[in-house]
Amino acid sequence: MNRRVLSAALSVPLPPEAAFRLFTARGERDWVPGWEPVFPVEPPDDTAPGTVWLTSSPEEDTTWLVASRDFPRSVSYARITPGVRAGTVTVTLAATDTGSEVTVTYDMTPLTAAAAAALEEFAAGYPSFIRSWEELIAAHLA
Repeated sequence: MNRRVLSAALSVPLPPEAAFRLFTARGERDWVPGWEPVFPVEPPDDTAPGTVWLTSSPEEDTTWLVASRDFPRSVSYARITPGVRAGTVTVTLAATDTGSEVTVTYDMTPLTAAAAAALEEFAAGYPSFIRSWEELIAAHLA
């Protein structure tokens, strides 16, 4: 089993101050099909460090925690799927002439051999996964 650090960039036609929201628990509702975070305690600001939310799919339940935030440059989340994987997701934003370059880094450790195999599959498709984010965001903004 190996820890995997995966990083890829996408372009968003908004300045970092506006694009930042797209990469938050509430903001992803706007463009990620089926994204429905549940907050055990409803926060006034879903990017405040320490904020917790949960996501569920038929395959797994995941607990998320805002680890750090430097608006509008970066936000980092701890992401734990019990018995499957644990790690962080970090989003960094940099201004460009046409909006923002957004780098998304997943740093994941599998917790079982089956999770390691699934993580390897995820890693193989990671560039396409992040390209799909760019396409979904562009469609949302159109």
